[in-house]
Amino acid sequence: RQQKWKSSVCTQAKMPPCDFVPEKYKSYPYEHMQKIREQNISPSLRLYYKKPLLLHQGHMQWLFDYEGKRYLDLFAGIVTVSVGHCHPKVTMATQKQLARLWHTTNIYMHPSIQEYAEKLTSLLPDPLKVVYLTNSGSEANDLAMFMARLYTRNFDIISFRGAYHGGSPYTLGLTSIGLYKHGVANGFGCSTTMLPDVFRGPWGGSHCRDSPVQTVRKCSCSEGVCQANDHYIEQFKDTLNTSVPKAIAGFIAEPIQGVNGAVQYPRNFLKEAYQLVRERGGVCISDEVQTGFGRTGSHFWGFQTHDVVPDIVTLAKGIGNGFPMAAVVTTKEIASSLAENLHFNTFGGSPLACVVGAAVLDAIEEDGLQKNSDDVGTYMLLKLAKLRDKFEIVGDVRGKGLMIGVEMVTDKDSRQPLPAEEISQIWEDCKDMGVLIGRGGLYSQTFRIKPPMCITKKDVDFAVEAFHTALQRHAERAA
Repeated sequence: RQQKWKSSVCTQAKMPPCDFVPEKYKSYPYEHMQKIREQNISPSLRLYYKKPLLLHQGHMQWLFDYEGKRYLDLFAGIVTVSVGHCHPKVTMATQKQLARLWHTTNIYMHPSIQEYAEKLTSLLPDPLKVVYLTNSGSEANDLAMFMARLYTRNFDIISFRGAYHGGSPYTLGLTSIGLYKHGVANGFGCSTTMLPDVFRGPWGGSHCRDSPVQTVRKCSCSEGVCQANDHYIEQFKDTLNTSVPKAIAGFIAEPIQGVNGAVQYPRNFLKEAYQLVRERGGVCISDEVQTGFGRTGSHFWGFQTHDVVPDIVTLAKGIGNGFPMAAVVTTKEIASSLAENLHFNTFGGSPLACVVGAAVLDAIEEDGLQKNSDDVGTYMLLKLAKLRDKFEIVGDVRGKGLMIGVEMVTDKDSRQPLPAEEISQIWEDCKDMGVLIGRGGLYSQTFRIKPPMCITKKDVDFAVEAFHTALQRHAERAA
């Protein structure tokens, strides 16, 4: 089905064909939808784009708006649609369960919670074999903090600057992006430490990170040596020696930072940091909300790419392909600390959620989506790296699998963020050409590319060509 609409931007790129035909849109007109949005929906829920999209239907990597325009979704509902919009296998499993049993709560056994717990934990290494199911990533991280404190009988938890671990009052202490901070007390017992960002940080080089694309920064490190890593570890030790007591509850990190724009650390950083934390009696928490379920390509879980085994793992987003569910997976010992008193979740682990979760795991395996993330993600990273070499404003291309960040700068030497207005124009042009991408970073300066894991190399060719056109248009405007 060919595109039926004219964009204000012309591109040589041809959108790959799609034989799916969306239903006709039958709800309120666009203007009426806007009016309801203004009057009845909380203004804290901000919209993307000058003329916000009114989306109506999805199919795998494609989204359709109310006029039938088709878009390639490279943001997957903020890294959430893991196996594809309305994936037929997941949809069918959900429909069957909808007709059978929606809800009993976990005071009774029902088949799907046991089946799912067994299936999920079989994918994690020992001793991570006990799961507590929740409804969202914030809730999972909230519970992980709670468990860490109960188990260790310590209170202080360390996170990276630039981290996003949720928006609940408890997790806001770990989240370290100014835009999310409200002027109320939060985060008692939470300390942040320097982010080991090898592109924007004070130290970095040309071999630091586990990515097909390295930074443009040069270094004199020989094989197996990383001076940047040594410097960042010293900063971590400094935090341990100045900001927290001798005994701590734990340390939480995303294997690759998500909201901050796919920021990667030096290869050995987490391994050394985990050891330092455990020496202080703390537990190590891996926030896999964005990196889990095969998205990094080489491994099923992001922590495996760092050669570590955490004590607690939190999961959400891609776990349910858009269905609201999340999980905390930990050891028997840590889980038992929560059982000393009651801790109850009405909807966590509902019959419906567990069936969705199991169907998502099946789809990842049957459709070969981890391998696809590796193949297509690497292909895309290398194509984007060519654009970085061509355009001064493309400062950094990074990531692993289908977890990609493209950081925009005024110039490669200063690494100063490109002004928001200029980034927005490039972003709007991509949307007008039919490509939806996310934004992230402390200054919204990084494009976040984290599509459904079913995208193809042809989709990548189209998307990169559209991005190239948008960059050329920026160069013309600047000239």
